[in-house]
Amino acid sequence: MGENDSYYRPGGGVQPQQQGYQPGQPMNANYQPPPQPQPQYQHQQNGGAPPPYSYTPQVPPQGEKYTFDQAFKVEGGPKYHDIWAGVLFILVVIGFGVVSGLSLYTYSNHKSAYGNGIDDGVVSAGLSTNALILYCIVLGVAFVFSYLYIELARRFTKQFIWITGILNIIWCFVTAFYMLAKKAYGGGIVFLIFGVFIAFCFWSWRRKIPFSALMLKTSVDVSKKYGHVYLVSLIGGIVGVGLAIWWAATIIGIYAAWDPNSGSECGVGGCSQAKVNGLIAFSVFAVFWISEWLKNTIHTIVSGVYGSWYFCKNNFPKNATRGAAKRALTYSFGSISLGSLIVAIIQFLRQIAATAAQQEGAGGDIVGYVCFCVASCILGILEWAVEFLNRYAFSHIALYGKSYIAAAKDTWKLIKDRGIDALINECLIGPVLGFGATFIGYACALLAFIYLLITDPSYNSDGTYTAFIVAFAFLIGFQIANIFTTPLSSGVDTIFVAMAWDPEVMIREHPDLYHEMVKVYPHVQQAIHA
Repeated sequence: MGENDSYYRPGGGVQPQQQGYQPGQPMNANYQPPPQPQPQYQHQQNGGAPPPYSYTPQVPPQGEKYTFDQAFKVEGGPKYHDIWAGVLFILVVIGFGVVSGLSLYTYSNHKSAYGNGIDDGVVSAGLSTNALILYCIVLGVAFVFSYLYIELARRFTKQFIWITGILNIIWCFVTAFYMLAKKAYGGGIVFLIFGVFIAFCFWSWRRKIPFSALMLKTSVDVSKKYGHVYLVSLIGGIVGVGLAIWWAATIIGIYAAWDPNSGSECGVGGCSQAKVNGLIAFSVFAVFWISEWLKNTIHTIVSGVYGSWYFCKNNFPKNATRGAAKRALTYSFGSISLGSLIVAIIQFLRQIAATAAQQEGAGGDIVGYVCFCVASCILGILEWAVEFLNRYAFSHIALYGKSYIAAAKDTWKLIKDRGIDALINECLIGPVLGFGATFIGYACALLAFIYLLITDPSYNSDGTYTAFIVAFAFLIGFQIANIFTTPLSSGVDTIFVAMAWDPEVMIREHPDLYHEMVKVYPHVQQAIHA
C-alpha cells in the first residue's frame, strides 16, 4: 500500500482516498466511502429518484466465469411485467387455434369440392386448394430469398446497401408496369407510387451510406463471432414459415366452413358472409400479432448477445444467448406482447386500408382510392414511429428486464440526452433492411399475380379475390423477410442504445470501431461526449 492507494468501484475507475488519511496511520473503522457521482443524465422512472445501479454491468476479471443474469442483474430481482398483455396474447393464440381447428375439420370433410391440386376444384365462391398451394409456393420463395439476402449481407457488406436499394427500386417498377400492362390498375398504381417514393428516399440518403456500411459491417462481424444469433434467426424463420402455412390453411378452411356459397356443410353457428369476414379479420389480426411477437422475441434475444459483446467484450458471459432467451420468454414475455400488440393493431388497420384502396382502384372509384391511400400512408408513418421506438425499448428490456412503458420512456430520454438520436438518424440499416423485406414482399406479390393469371381458378373468374390474394402474398413475404433480417438490425440497434447507456465503453473497449466511426462520421464525437 503506498501513497496513491485507492479503492476500486464497480464499473471501472478509482475513488479518491479517505479524506484526512495520512500514510502510516491506521484506517478509520467508521470511514464510509464518498458517494459515487451521478451520471450526467437524470434517469427517472415513474417520477422516482435515479436508480442505485450503473447501466454498465460489473464484469469480473478476465478468465472468471459468470452468466448473463449475473452480468445484467435486474433491479430488485427479476419479476414478470405487463402480465395482462401476455395473458391476452395467449388467449388470442388459443382463439386462433380453435377457429383453425373447426375450419380445417370442415375443409378436410369436403376436400373433394376444393380440389387436391391446382385446377381440380369445383367451388366458385371462396378460396380453394389452388390458393393454399399458391401460399405454400410463396412461403418457399420468401424463405429462399430471405436466406440469400442474409448471405449477401454477410459476404458483400459494403456493396449490400447499394444492391438492396437499386434492386428494390427496379423490382417495384417492374411489378407496377407488369400489373398496369395486365390492366390491374389499382395494384399497378400503388406499386408505382411506392417505387417513386423509394427512389427519392434512396437518392436523398446516399451520403449516409459509408456510416451505415460501417455499422452493418460491425453487426455482421459480431454475428460471425457469436453464431448463435443466426441459430435464433433460423429457428424463428422456420416457426414463421410454419405459422404462415397454418394461417393460409385456416383462411381456406374459413371459406369452406362458413361461406354460404361454398356448397359444403356449414360449420358451427351456420353460414353467413358476415361470419366469414369477421373470422378472417380475427385471423389476420392474430397472425399479425403472433408474427410481430415472434420477430420482437428474436430481436430481444439477439440484443442480449450484442449487449454482452459491447459491455463484456474481454470476458463474455457464459450462455449469453440462453440467458437472454430465458428472460425474453419468461419475465419479459408480457412486455414483448404489449409492444407487439400496438404494432399489430396499426398493421391490421393499414392492411384494411391498403386492400380497400386496391379494390376501389380496380372498381374505378378514384376518390375512394385516394382516400384509402392517404389513410394507408398515415398509418404507415405511425407504424414506423412505433417500431422505431420498440426496437430500442426491447434492447433495453433485454438487458435490464423492465416493463414495456418504463423501458420505452427510459430509452427514448436517454437517447435524446446523450445525443445518440443524431447517429441513429444517420444510419440507414433499418430502412435498407426494410427495403430488402419489401423487395421480397414485391417478389411474392408478383408471383401470386402471375400464378392467378396462369391457373385462372374458378373462384377468381371475375378477379374478386385478386387484390386479397396479392396483398397477403406480399404480407407473407414481408413478414418472413423481417424475421430473417432481425439479427443484423438488432445488432445495430443494440450498439446504438448501448452507446447511449455508457458512451465511454465505446472509447475504452472498442477504440478501433470508435476511430472508424470518427472517420466516416466526425459528428459522432459530439454525440458520444454529449
